[in-house]
Amino acid sequence: MDKQIALNPNKVVAFLQKRPEEFTREDILRYIMENGIRMVDFMYPAEDGRIKTLNFTVNNLDYIETVLTEGERVDGSSLFPSFIEAGNSDLYVIPRYRTAFMDPFQEVPTLCLLCSYYDKNGGEFDCSPHATLMRAEKAFEASTGLQFEAMGELEYYVVSKADNLFPATDQKGYHESEPFAKLNDFRRECMLCVAATGGQIKYGHSEVGNFTLDGEIWEQNEIEFLPCPVETAADQLVLAKWVIRNLAYKRGLDVSFAPKITVGKAGSGMHIHMRLMKDGRNATLGPDGKLSKYALRAIAGLMEMAPSITAFGNKNPTSYFRLVPHQEAPTNVCWGDCNRSALVRVPLGWTSGVDLCAKTNPIEKSVPRDTTLKQTFEMRSPDCSADTYQLMAGLCVACRIGLEMPEDKALEIAREKYVDMDIHKAESAAKLATLKQLPTCCAESATALEEVRGIYEAADVFRSKMIDGIVKALRSFDDANLHEAANHDKELMKKLVDRFYDC
Repeated sequence: MDKQIALNPNKVVAFLQKRPEEFTREDILRYIMENGIRMVDFMYPAEDGRIKTLNFTVNNLDYIETVLTEGERVDGSSLFPSFIEAGNSDLYVIPRYRTAFMDPFQEVPTLCLLCSYYDKNGGEFDCSPHATLMRAEKAFEASTGLQFEAMGELEYYVVSKADNLFPATDQKGYHESEPFAKLNDFRRECMLCVAATGGQIKYGHSEVGNFTLDGEIWEQNEIEFLPCPVETAADQLVLAKWVIRNLAYKRGLDVSFAPKITVGKAGSGMHIHMRLMKDGRNATLGPDGKLSKYALRAIAGLMEMAPSITAFGNKNPTSYFRLVPHQEAPTNVCWGDCNRSALVRVPLGWTSGVDLCAKTNPIEKSVPRDTTLKQTFEMRSPDCSADTYQLMAGLCVACRIGLEMPEDKALEIAREKYVDMDIHKAESAAKLATLKQLPTCCAESATALEEVRGIYEAADVFRSKMIDGIVKALRSFDDANLHEAANHDKELMKKLVDRFYDC
């Protein structure tokens, strides 16, 4: 029995009894014919980060086979206005069969597939974020001999009408249960729909943030995924945002993935966990159960590139309203074990060698288990303003740079940037003074990216035109000192939140 297929909630996987990466065109056609599929939707994120959709009616077998094989033309100047002019704007969109899933929201049986972009010569569209990630992943493996895997934590607020029953405790919503958390059922429904699209979910829970504002309850939630190849990890996050918004709309609720809603309340991040794989095993841990030299060197790369990574992971001014001290959001370039004040956290692993199941359930026989696959290291600065594919590509480049450094240099950087306690406590003041600070606004982020752009452009990963576009977009906000002004002006804060509410 293939345990990756058994109980899989994706209807296409369940029907074909194949892993998604094994799907062929003939598999997709057979699924369409034998399951009464009437519509096929092509889906693809554009420059604004939102999924766009192209609908096809299943007219006949010949037509749908042509669609699945040759794709279709789209207007690139509308999808990527910063990079494509109207005078030469056509792109192809070609479906990636492994992404097939049934639309959970349509009454008419509709099969959806994510697509890749290609230019008129059949080459990958240079400024496609997905293609950039593919180049980053290829360069990483070619240089290091390792595979780069990732998983995301998606935080968001759900908004509903307030009531006076079992009121929640302000900013104490972490893992809260009903009836103090009012919207857990909505999150459960979201999780089921995300899983049906192929999302490999680890768990979901209520998060710290909750408050009442203008007669509405704001409850923060989180859905976390399982580690997987970095391309799949990015696809899952993009689809999850699409699912959550669709379901909220159908239920008469509102949701926001904005990094910050109001002063003094928890912001929403999109933390990215990473692990390094070699020959099917987790190379993040060494034989002694501690972080391997591979992991320490990759973390050194993240330390070196951290300020510029905000250009991919923190793309609007309110992103920097979240990156402030004492809010479990990082402000300084450092890392630590189980330390939520650090930029990179190494979460608690299952490395004690104790069978906790047998210890908790005495009738269970203790069985040796390999728990090393669970170990990751987590980047805590990004939020949902990110272009997920660009962000993953940037993290991939940063880890590769750390692994390409002379080993002694990388290990020294890792040693210097390590912190063993809350960096904002008084006793950490001496260490804090030695640490570089993350950018405090989009303008600083743009400068940080420009300073090291050659590293991202090397190995044929990021195109210079894409870096130019990111820098220009960040600078257009002209947001130096904006955070301080908004902290003293509630109307300005509200205008900014409204502007970036649906990032």
